[in-house]
Amino acid sequence: MAMDGVKALVFDVFGTVVDWRTSVARQASEFFAKHGVQSDGIAFADAWRKQYQPAMTEVRSGRRPFVRLDVLHRENLLKVLPEHGVDPSKLSEAEVDELNRAWHRLDPWPDTVAGLTRLKTRFFIAPLSNGNIVLMANVAKRAGIPWDAILGSEVSQAFKPQPEAYLRTAEVLAMRPEEVALIAAHNNDLAAARQCGLRTGFVPRPTEHGPNQKTDLRAEEDWDVVAESFTDLASKLGC
Repeated sequence: MAMDGVKALVFDVFGTVVDWRTSVARQASEFFAKHGVQSDGIAFADAWRKQYQPAMTEVRSGRRPFVRLDVLHRENLLKVLPEHGVDPSKLSEAEVDELNRAWHRLDPWPDTVAGLTRLKTRFFIAPLSNGNIVLMANVAKRAGIPWDAILGSEVSQAFKPQPEAYLRTAEVLAMRPEEVALIAAHNNDLAAARQCGLRTGFVPRPTEHGPNQKTDLRAEEDWDVVAESFTDLASKLGC
């Protein structure tokens, strides 16, 4: 079996487990309509997400102490709203917070819940995400994602692809790195996990970034297992 010796499957969440782009775009469109603003929800979701890596780089580099992703998302939100016709100073704190929680209300891909439910019969399953614990919990509760444990970036005090994100997760699970496998739709995430001794599984999400996506369309290395969906992954792993 591809995952002999593996006890836990941990999952990238944004893009792998849930469809962040259309979920955020839908909620942004509702927000714009409520406030009488003419702006495109998809463009807004992409602009907001574009701030994601630069914000985490400040933490990874040590220039900024660790903070939860909710904090970074909110700061990034205040940066992109003016570009889409909204003056943040005219919004209440509650309105900003509510829109920021769009990331707590992300829809799963169609195969996510069924696949995870099957995988759970053989493996311990949990998120390994840059998202914080309450964000992961709220996404799971809304979507019916059957995690065995809710882990978040507070566990490692690090953001992927920092080694601590992978190694401390294994440590918290009381497992050796080789007993844990990361499942992700992103080749760079899997490469970083492999360097830390974790096993790896690739599941493509070819529309994560929309219909013209050009990255992560296929497995770019010889990962331990490659599947077309979570349900296909479950079949390949005997679940």
